[in-house]
Amino acid sequence: MARTHSFGQLARAIDIAFARWDLAHMHMFTLFGGACISALNHWDGDEPEGTMDSAKTKFGKLKPGDQFAYVFDFGDEWAHVCTVGAERVDPLELLGYIPDGPTPYWGWGTLPDQYGRGWDDDGDVAPKPPKPVLGDLPPILPLWGKRRRAARGRA
Repeated sequence: MARTHSFGQLARAIDIAFARWDLAHMHMFTLFGGACISALNHWDGDEPEGTMDSAKTKFGKLKPGDQFAYVFDFGDEWAHVCTVGAERVDPLELLGYIPDGPTPYWGWGTLPDQYGRGWDDDGDVAPKPPKPVLGDLPPILPLWGKRRRAARGRA
């Protein structure tokens, strides 16, 4: 994405990359220092104090190597750690065209169902996935990183 793209545009690209189809959920970016960026038009006035509007806040405020979190759907909390790449890419060289906004262009693995389903019909029940290990993530969100273990007396 370019420095002139908004965090709202990045949210859309992430959701496309993860094949999310029910987009009627809120999102929030949390920067390493704790600043929050969200779609303010979706809140009912209870957004965290100082939250910036993702439709207006531009990506240019970050520099290469910066990390931040993206959470989609506050109920299911699909959380992602994001890192600003060290090098700029040329979309014409990479994709063969100039997209009109941020565009996912590479990945691997399987896409999880947005609601955690692992079956084709309602008759089968998929096992619950294991709880994620969060200690190796940067301490951007409350349960991420070493400070979670430190808070429990295990540094």
